[in-house]
Amino acid sequence: MKEEKKERPIILVTNDDGITSPGIRSLVNAVKDLGDVVVVAPDKPQSGMGHAITIGVPLRLSKVENIFGSIEAWQTNGTPVDCVKLAVDKILHRKPDICLSGINHGANHSINVIYSGTMSAAMEAAIESIPSIGFSLLDHSIEADFTASEFYVNKIVKSLLKTKMDRHFLLNVNIPMVPLDLINGIKVCKQAYAKYDEDFDERMDPTGKKYYWLTGVFKNFDKGEDTDVWALEHNYISVVPVQFDLTNYTLKKELENNWDIL
Repeated sequence: MKEEKKERPIILVTNDDGITSPGIRSLVNAVKDLGDVVVVAPDKPQSGMGHAITIGVPLRLSKVENIFGSIEAWQTNGTPVDCVKLAVDKILHRKPDICLSGINHGANHSINVIYSGTMSAAMEAAIESIPSIGFSLLDHSIEADFTASEFYVNKIVKSLLKTKMDRHFLLNVNIPMVPLDLINGIKVCKQAYAKYDEDFDERMDPTGKKYYWLTGVFKNFDKGEDTDVWALEHNYISVVPVQFDLTNYTLKKELENNWDIL
């Protein structure tokens, strides 16, 4: 009996830094041999957009030739979440086997996951029952070295494509800014309780009108050794399983049992 040929996985790639960013090029390079890659990304940087979607403004979608060699690529004026929605509804002939978002320039650990366009794109895919991963490198530089990132992205994605992933499977992966030979391995972690102590720097524009520039200092309030911040500080790649169900089940139970207005 002739063995049935297995379909190659469809890998949807997106990001929030824009289709021309070095990070998305490295992500494509890391997984291009693992399946059929389709890129749908913003036409300009969309960092910090969170889970924003475009309403009331026309969305444009155009094919981009030769940006990733022979790999199919599209760009849109929308947000990272829009990219996933458009990919599923207008571009792909079936749901992808996995969605990969990144590689982001800069950290998406701890509280950053709430604001991150990178992670929101991955989360939107998980909402659509597509297993997904957001990748970030702790280096904001346009000349960041993605050598270690490519190695571990390939390793992680190759491993996961061999397994049966839950349809809402979602990981937040952060990679420390060190050479490949200094990475100590991979740690599955929890999200640290850490945030920015923010301040708005008040300035004057040339016309004498005030404007404000957001600044801040990152503070880690979680001293445990099982967090993403700890792992990254010790040159481990942090892997945090994430979910879009924001229900506080402990508080839910407490309210049901003890709230006198029920």
